[in-house]
This record gives sequence, structure tokens and C-alpha cells, in this order.
Amino acid sequence: MSLKALCILILAAAFPAAALAVDQPEAVDRSALRVCSDPGNMPFSNQKGEGFENKIAELIAAKLGVPVRYTWFPQATGFLRNTLRARRCDVVIGMVSGAELVLSTNPYYRSTYVMVTRKADGITADRLDDPALKSLKIGLIAGTPPAGVAARNGLMAHAAPYDLMVDTRYDSPSHRMVEDLVAGRIDVALLWGPLAGYFAAPQGDALAITPLVHEAKADRMDYFIAMGVRPGEHRWKHEIDQVVSENKDQITAILREYHVPMIDLQGNLIQ
Repeated sequence: MSLKALCILILAAAFPAAALAVDQPEAVDRSALRVCSDPGNMPFSNQKGEGFENKIAELIAAKLGVPVRYTWFPQATGFLRNTLRARRCDVVIGMVSGAELVLSTNPYYRSTYVMVTRKADGITADRLDDPALKSLKIGLIAGTPPAGVAARNGLMAHAAPYDLMVDTRYDSPSHRMVEDLVAGRIDVALLWGPLAGYFAAPQGDALAITPLVHEAKADRMDYFIAMGVRPGEHRWKHEIDQVVSENKDQITAILREYHVPMIDLQGNLIQ
């Protein structure tokens, strides 16, 4: 999921829909696993099937004994309206748990925003109120949770802003931010964990990823990620929950392959 989509879903999750508790006639096409997905949003998904959400969709479809069939649409304004709600597909593989306009499955991982630094710099900060960060050039994306915390802690004087609203088929601010970090144009990158892990991995041991798990509770940095189905389709939700539960280890292995930082129920990084 793009940072833009994540921010939209974080806001939506604060307003759960009462209609989710009501059973509705199900419009699920059982001849295939019909997935609503972004055509160019690595490491989550793309049309080549290279993202971890693609791999998880393939696993679920195999367990259900059906093929995967995609409806492609950029994860931006209108995504759900033009895909899931239009009944052109039946499941979104990655959404913030509790997001409005969908019925969430049980979450299948929990991740957090992180701080990415160069190991050679020896930066030891693990929260955004560390005074050592005030003299550093911080890369951040406006509208994301770390950006607001960074502003309150006086880190904007040397901030390098990156765009939130982009077409992920042609641009990846997260990728550019990591490239700028490696090149020395910024000193710290504040990113959503799955994006940071994926784009930092090619650098081997050159970069350090520090989960932002010590911020104040009011400054939420971590989110449970689930799948989304249409409101009222409880039987379909239960079916997906069962497949995910039975194949939890395989799904976790896929997430690890893509270097997704995961945290446990206590907020600790899962090593």
C-alpha cells in the first residue's frame, strides 16, 4: 500500500462503520480469488505479481483451489469505489485494520514507522524528541504520522519533504528517500516500515532501521494490517480468516522475504 493510501486508511479507521455488523447478500465470485490491487506499488503489488501482497494472494488462492484474478486501480481517491464497492473484485489484501467502508479480516501483521540511518554515522536516536536529531537533515513525507511528530519536536528546520500524492506507477518517494540517504543528501529517512525494509535491503548492512516504537501513545506509529471485504460479507471474511490462520507461518515467511519489520502485541520488534 502506498503512503498516501495508508494515511487515508488511518483516518478512516478512526470511524468504524456500524453497518459492518449487518449480514448482507454476498456477491463473491467463487470461481477465482478476485483481488482489488494497485498496478504499480512495490513492495506491495504490481501487475507483474512481484509484490508481497501478490504472493499472499497467490497463496490464499492456491489454498482455495482457484486462480487469482485482479482488478487494477491506483490506491488513491476512488480506489474502493471503483473496485471492491463496484463488485469488480472481492478482497483487498492490505488495509489498516478497522478501516471504514470495508469489513476487516483479522490482521495478519503489525508494522510501524521507522527511522532509517547510515550505520557509519553511528546515530543512536530511537525516538523523534532526541536532541541529536535537531542538527540532521530529516527526510519525511508530509501528512504521515512521523511528519507531525517531527514538526512538534523542532526538526523541520533541516527537513527534506517528499511528495505524498504521487502516481506510484511512475514515482516512489520512499525509494528516492532511501537513495538520497545513501548518497548523503539526507541523514535520516522516516518511512512506513514495509517500504523502508524493502528499499533499504539492497544496501546490505550499510543502513540501520530503527522502529519508532517509543513515541508517546498519542503519536501512534504502528498499525495492524488486515484484508478488506465488502461490509456484511461475514461468511467470506470468515473463510479468508480461516485460510490465513491455517497458513500464518507461510504468510510470515513471505513478509520476512520482503524485509517487512513486524512488531508483536506488546509493541516489540519481532527479530
